[in-house]
Amino acid sequence: MNQDQINNMKLENQLCFPLYAASRIITSKYTQFLKPLGLTYTQYIVFLVLWEKDGITVGQLCEKLYLDNGTITPIIKKMQTQGYLERKRSSNDDRIVIINLTDKGKELQEKAKNVPQLMSECVELSDNKKMQLYNLLHEFLDNQK
Repeated sequence: MNQDQINNMKLENQLCFPLYAASRIITSKYTQFLKPLGLTYTQYIVFLVLWEKDGITVGQLCEKLYLDNGTITPIIKKMQTQGYLERKRSSNDDRIVIINLTDKGKELQEKAKNVPQLMSECVELSDNKKMQLYNLLHEFLDNQK
């Protein structure tokens, strides 16, 4: 291997590593606020989507969260067992499953309303840098579609 190839193989030169490490840190910070609500991070982001637009399909949820059906199905089944949502087949197409929040799922929004602000306070970046990071990450995600 030449020197460029050796340098390219260093952990410090990998774009994936700071993304991975930052994601793990952020997710672990969420845990301190979500655990008292009985939620995992993945359940929380499912709720964020459903609080914004209830009555969506599993496919729409997967697309919004960049998750596949095999990942999301066990999560929404557990949330259904917990009484937070209902799943039902579309009357037009049996293959389509529609997710609706129950009253319990809707009420949880009130209990979770402070989580975004609490998390914002945990991220030690200026508001400008937070917005720059947010925009860069969304630019990257938008280019993956």
